[in-house]
Amino acid sequence: MNRSDKNVSTLSTDLEEGTELNLDYGKLRAIGNGDAAVIPVAVQDYETREVLILAYVNQEALAYTLSHGVAAFWSTSRNELWVKGASSGDTLELVDVRVNCEQNSLLYLVRPLGAGACHTKDAGGRARCGCYYRRIERSASKKTGPKEGQPESWQLSFV
Repeated sequence: MNRSDKNVSTLSTDLEEGTELNLDYGKLRAIGNGDAAVIPVAVQDYETREVLILAYVNQEALAYTLSHGVAAFWSTSRNELWVKGASSGDTLELVDVRVNCEQNSLLYLVRPLGAGACHTKDAGGRARCGCYYRRIERSASKKTGPKEGQPESWQLSFV
């Protein structure tokens, strides 16, 4: 089920700061049905190896990245080039670009030059290091109900 199937709020604050598990299973289908010719790019901190972001690139974004030495992506929601850090100052300096075996995804190894890599802020107002700042845990309030392992019996908690 994707978010629209569940008829729940998809406000960015609800998604970004909430503890309800509300995965967007329709994202790739929407991208595939759109006009954007993109591939996924995982972005990893060169030194710590922490995964910071999963984004998308098209030929323009990859060319910008390679020629300017900073991570750039293709925003599938805004349909435009997104140079990470252009407005926030949280630039990701490019160290290396890797291509997978089937040449259908990339890995950017980067050095974060700002306060963080995610566009969200923590409770103290600081930029988060990366976008993977929550984990999935069993919901204590749902001891009975859905079968074991079903998403409805899980919730998000902050790392």
